[in-house]
Amino acid sequence: QVPLFEYGGGLVQPGGSLRLACATDGGVFRTNVMGWYRRSPGKQRELVATETDGGTTTYADSVKGRFTIYRNNVKRTVDLQMSSLRSEDTGVYYCHAALLELDGTTRYEYWGEGTQVTVAS
Repeated sequence: QVPLFEYGGGLVQPGGSLRLACATDGGVFRTNVMGWYRRSPGKQRELVATETDGGTTTYADSVKGRFTIYRNNVKRTVDLQMSSLRSEDTGVYYCHAALLELDGTTRYEYWGEGTQVTVAS
């Protein structure tokens, strides 16, 4: 059973907004970073936005100023607010959670099954 659940994908017009949500279940062990990745048609999966337990955020250059990540450490959820959407934002968006070691390596990680976001008129 996949312990991460994504919600909120769909079809939106260019310039529109969409909010993705990700929730975890009891099968997820402690993690110190959560975020979103996407796989666009013809491309490899790429980081979109992440946030650590300490509140440090990382965004892909292509989404800076348009996307905002919201993480709730108590509820263990992570949302992605997407605005000013473009056709190139189309793709499957995956929720991700991981426990990173101090040297940055990944001790373990979880992935959701993905939710489709299509930006088209």
